[in-house]
Parts: sequence; structure tokens; C-alpha cells
Amino acid sequence: MPAAGEGIPYPVPPSPEVLTAEAQAGTPMATGARGRIASVALVIGGIVSLQFGSSVAVLLFPRAGALGVVTLRLVVAALVLLVVCRPKVRGHTRGDWATVLAFGVALAGMNSLFYQAIDRIPLGAAVTLEFLGPLVLSVATSRRMLSLLWAALALGGVVLLGREGLDGLNLAGAAFALAAGGLWAAYILLSARTGQRFPQADGLALAMTVAALLSLPLGVVSAGTALLDPVTLGLGAAVALMSSVLPYTLELLALRKLPAAGFAVMMSLEPAAAATAGFLVLHQALGWAEVLAIGLVVVASVGAVRSAGAGSH
Repeated sequence: MPAAGEGIPYPVPPSPEVLTAEAQAGTPMATGARGRIASVALVIGGIVSLQFGSSVAVLLFPRAGALGVVTLRLVVAALVLLVVCRPKVRGHTRGDWATVLAFGVALAGMNSLFYQAIDRIPLGAAVTLEFLGPLVLSVATSRRMLSLLWAALALGGVVLLGREGLDGLNLAGAAFALAAGGLWAAYILLSARTGQRFPQADGLALAMTVAALLSLPLGVVSAGTALLDPVTLGLGAAVALMSSVLPYTLELLALRKLPAAGFAVMMSLEPAAAATAGFLVLHQALGWAEVLAIGLVVVASVGAVRSAGAGSH
């Protein structure tokens, strides 16, 4: 873990074990501009998958509740990752296990707190408040003054996108969203560290297992036998694949080439993607404010990535 305030301002170099495993798998790390472009594509793919998965999760709330949905999502995701990755449990240092445990706690807490938030306040407001965590991280870890401009643009777009849901917020819901944002920032840093210490997605599989074990008792108490309903299980599996397995894996791989500061500002695409998914899946209309907000966060994300690339030379 980096010291308080230190962050990870530059791409985290993969360990020799990571390079060896990827070379054997025929997927060597890309370098230079091509590597950054590929990493940006991975992040965008993860964002789109996550938000459309969230749309499916909305259908599950009446069936299993917020904690039940979190449990289904994390347990199914952990099982899939364990089967696909078959991570080694021997040969890791104490620091490796400390990173995995912290990553798992962040995953469980971030997801649980966010679902508690959207159970109490509108989704747009929850995403707006949650994004403050990565936004603060992007400013704190960047050494370029230009990053303040991109962060300001992103914040403006995110606030504009959630403006209609910010009036008369439930205080508990707002607190849950802010706490989820803090763990989102921790997730970014821990995902980078995990990608450095473990080959491919092995560390993610182990961390997801920790998160699933932490959430399981709460989900069982909250939802009970509803978790065993075939329809609920099927939708839960879809949510797990779209909202956990795919986006977290893509982000972990992307963080090996992108600075944490640039990655955090790119996360400003989350509210824009959520609005798009809401329009396409839930038939929620987009007004002029939402369209302008999407434009602002796209400009901020592109600017952050270009600045990160310029600062790495």
C-alpha cells in the first residue's frame, strides 16, 4: 500500500512473474501509445458492461433486496473467476496476501454501500456522490496542474447529470454513497497493486473470493431462500458477469498501463454510461442537461488520458 497522500501517479510496472505468465500465454504487455489506447478501450468496455449490468440489477431488488443482490453478484463472480483463473494459493508473500485481503474488503464494502445508497436515493445522485472519491484521487495523485482542469470539467458534468436528484436527499443514503466513493478510490489503488503482484487476473479471483465470503452472511440473513430462486439466480449470474467479472478484469489489466490519476478521471464516464443504459434499457429520457453532462465528462476523460500520456515521456 502506498503511504497516505502518495498514491500511484504513474503506471504500476508489472512484476517479473506477471511478465513471464503473460509471455507464456501469448499476451505480452503493449508499450507506448498503442498500450495506452488499448488500456483506454479496456476501461471503456468495463464501464459499459458495468452500467448495463446495473440495469439488470434493478430487476433483482424486488426479489432479493440490496444485500441479497450484492451477495449473488460477488459469489457468482468469485466462482467464475476461480474456475477460469485457477489461481495458485502457495508461493505468495505476506504482502501479497495483505493486498488481496484489503482488495477483497474494498470490493465487498464498495458494492454493499453503493446498493444501500441507491436503495435510499436516486441512482443519478448516488453515482454523483460516489464519484467524488475517484475525483479526489485523480487530483491528489497527479503531478500536473492541467489535471485540475480535467477534474473540474468532470465534476461539473457529474454534478449536472445528477442535479435533479440532489434536492432533499436522504442523509443516510448520501452517507452510504460518499462512503462507497471512498472505497472506490481505494479499489483503484488496490487493483493496481494487485495487478502488479499477481499474474493475469489471479489476484482479482482471490480478492473476489474474500469479498464473497464477507458478504455471504449478510445476504443470507437479508434475502434468505429468495437467493435460491432459479430466476433470481439466473439474473444474479448475469449481473455478476456484467458488473463484476468483466469490468473488474478489464480495469485490472488497464491499470498496468494507465496512471491512477488518469484512470480515476476516466471513471467520470460512469454516470454518462449509466444515463445511456437507463435510456436504452429502462427507457429513461435524456434531457439537454444530461447530454451536456455526457459531453463534459467525455472531454475530461480524453483530456486526462492525453495528459497522462504526455507526462509519462
